[in-house]
Amino acid sequence: MRCGFCNLFTTVTHNEDFVTQYVNTLQKQAKHVKAALGKSSFARLAIGGGTPTQLPIHHLETVLNVAEDTMGADLQSIPISVEMSPETATKEKLELLRSRGVTRASIGVQSFFESEVAAVNRRQTTAEVEAALTRMRAAGFPIINIDLIYGLPGQTVETWLQSIRSALRFEPEEIFLYPLYVRPLTGLGTSEKEWDDIRLNCYRQGRDFLLSQGYIQKSMRMFQRNTEETLCITSLHQEPVYCCQQDGMVGLGCGARSYTDELHYSNEYAVGGKGIREILQGYIQTPEDSFDFVNYGFQLDAEDKHRRYILLLLLSHEGLSFSKYQTRFNTELFSDFSDLSELIDLELVIDDSGILRLTQTGVEYSDAIGEWLFSEKVRELMQRYELK
Repeated sequence: MRCGFCNLFTTVTHNEDFVTQYVNTLQKQAKHVKAALGKSSFARLAIGGGTPTQLPIHHLETVLNVAEDTMGADLQSIPISVEMSPETATKEKLELLRSRGVTRASIGVQSFFESEVAAVNRRQTTAEVEAALTRMRAAGFPIINIDLIYGLPGQTVETWLQSIRSALRFEPEEIFLYPLYVRPLTGLGTSEKEWDDIRLNCYRQGRDFLLSQGYIQKSMRMFQRNTEETLCITSLHQEPVYCCQQDGMVGLGCGARSYTDELHYSNEYAVGGKGIREILQGYIQTPEDSFDFVNYGFQLDAEDKHRRYILLLLLSHEGLSFSKYQTRFNTELFSDFSDLSELIDLELVIDDSGILRLTQTGVEYSDAIGEWLFSEKVRELMQRYELK
């Protein structure tokens, strides 16, 4: 199924022949991308979102082989995260993933109340979710992450907190709390249903509860269990410190995004079913030598490089260091972006000994602050973008 809030590059209509063609094309793309990269090493690997465990197990193994044999990633020595859903987290697939070096299993639960997930077109049962989490623990992943969503139709603050309590019974090393956003062309986006917006209250209550249970807030969405054992595990499996959008990322497959210092690129993207089918068919039929080229992306100029750096650090637990900014760009932060003083005046940001950090209120408005930092060039492109 496709969730009512999902705007990932996702299709639910496929057969064995189609999946085989897709995976074969992925192998061809990887071969050309690796040739273009030349000698290279990889700091980490992520598979999904979307739900790669939807693949039959032999195709899932092929994807791992592409990463290891074609791209040259050392799967046994780098952190690897794989997205999954309750019904696809089978014992056999979990054992395969763990044996190949996967260190982080991330599962989209969204809610432990069946009525709430049914309202966004998910067919999972609570029993399936709990069984999947039990299997994930038994498989021995060092890090388990659980995704939950607040603001679902029919949800209350109390049911939201109960979902968090249910998640904590499995002692996840990480837990992500996502606000429900209704995106264009998604199931909810085309619905005329209305419901009370309790998201800010849910966020605050969920945050406070997780902090009271010994979790550390790393960003608006991410919370990490604050125990010596967990911190040791996450440190071990997240080294080196790395951010894909600063340090570079190569994405393979439809919907995957890639980042270099100056170029962000991907395949063409769609949300609607017709657009996705057309792009998928085009991907499968791509002549091999066409994978040597990028034709759908965004070239960053000097201003957007600066803004991207500011956005990523300001919205993170690390904060935005004046000295590191100056070292990276050989210029003063407030000379380049005097508007940042507005965030201080609004008490959304504080100057913490030379590091700009979000206040508690600032963290609540992370997404709005992020968009506020977009350049006029990006805003114009967003306005012209044609939804598919």
